[in-house]
Amino acid sequence: MRLDVDGVTVDAGAVRLVEDIRLTVDSGTVVGLVGPNGSGKSTLLRCVYRALRPAGGVVRLDGQDVRAMDARTAARAVAALPQESSSEFDFTVAEVVGMGRLPHLDRTAAGDRAVCAAAMERTGVAHLAGRGFLALSGGERQRVLIARALAQQPRVLVLDEPTNHLDIAHQLDVLSLVRDSGLTVLTALHDLNLAAAHCDRLHVIAEGRVVASGPPHEVLRPDLLAEVFGVRAHPVRHPETGAVQLLFDLLPPAP
Repeated sequence: MRLDVDGVTVDAGAVRLVEDIRLTVDSGTVVGLVGPNGSGKSTLLRCVYRALRPAGGVVRLDGQDVRAMDARTAARAVAALPQESSSEFDFTVAEVVGMGRLPHLDRTAAGDRAVCAAAMERTGVAHLAGRGFLALSGGERQRVLIARALAQQPRVLVLDEPTNHLDIAHQLDVLSLVRDSGLTVLTALHDLNLAAAHCDRLHVIAEGRVVASGPPHEVLRPDLLAEVFGVRAHPVRHPETGAVQLLFDLLPPAP
């Protein structure tokens, strides 16, 4: 499923949070959004998964306006992992993952259990199925929420900082899982090295606008990173994969 963001603009009162963002995520590719805190990445993602209505522009799935879809149809197409997810009720892990099955009308109990079990196995949380969600560590909760998104069996995944709270091994594991899922993926990532290693294309967002787009090795230029992030970057190549990786220093003080 192809995802198109066409001229999306978002206002909060008199403040413009996102302005005229245009990007495409081709079917089966992983596209990353990178940028400083407060640049508009999460705001844009919320428009994609219909949590926020833009002031202008449109989000399309295979050419259809996502806002014109009924809620169930949209939920079958798009699964989202927001940056902060909380619950006041202590559901078990199995119950939380099972919530991903709610958009499906053709559900059976046995079918739901099989789908959820597979999602929990893929994310390494099957052994937590009977535990209370609120008793889990931050990293465990994050993997459970990713399992819930996979149990939804979407065609598009929208992930806002999916590696939050995860140790390095689980960061790599989760992004490899996302990479190998075959789904269309739009994700915001803070870690530029993870973004470079796991994304087909990157869009750099600064002050609500896309300021650079392209393959990671073309986008993650030292001059751009100095301008957008205020750091000095030293690109190197990963010895096995050849992916661009970055070493960082603070910019020297101005004379």
